[in-house]
Amino acid sequence: MKFEHLIEINDPLNPLMDTITREQLWRGLVLRAEDPKLFVPHLDECTISERTSGSFARRLRYGDLVIDDKVILTPLREVRYEVPAQGDIAQSLLTMSIETPTQEALVVRFRYDDGNPSATDETGRMYEDFKKSAYKEADIDTVKVVRQLAADGKLDASLLN
Repeated sequence: MKFEHLIEINDPLNPLMDTITREQLWRGLVLRAEDPKLFVPHLDECTISERTSGSFARRLRYGDLVIDDKVILTPLREVRYEVPAQGDIAQSLLTMSIETPTQEALVVRFRYDDGNPSATDETGRMYEDFKKSAYKEADIDTVKVVRQLAADGKLDASLLN
């Protein structure tokens, strides 16, 4: 199943929406990869290894379930999560891309590929719709946390140097 959606970060036509910079958004998305427990409350542990200038490997533990993945960073543009096939888990991919449809607007495009073909039956499509909804809610929660961290000044460059 492949699925993508956009979440608006800055809307120049909505004066009630707090704006954040591309840099703050980038730092927030990287923080989600490096310290996912801030964003995923049911995650028990995240261990980072094999760090290079543009990527790192992680081991995530949810109770007895352990998932290994790789995070690839394209500065100020994209955070890509690659999960190799392991146990009962198919190879999958999540990409979070920062886009600027206009000079003042800022959005994040979330793209999922769970490694499985799209369902062809009614039950399978219902299950896919449920997964899409869960993905979207998790992404909305991610953006909420990033917004709060930015509002609290925790994504400012001076704090991260």
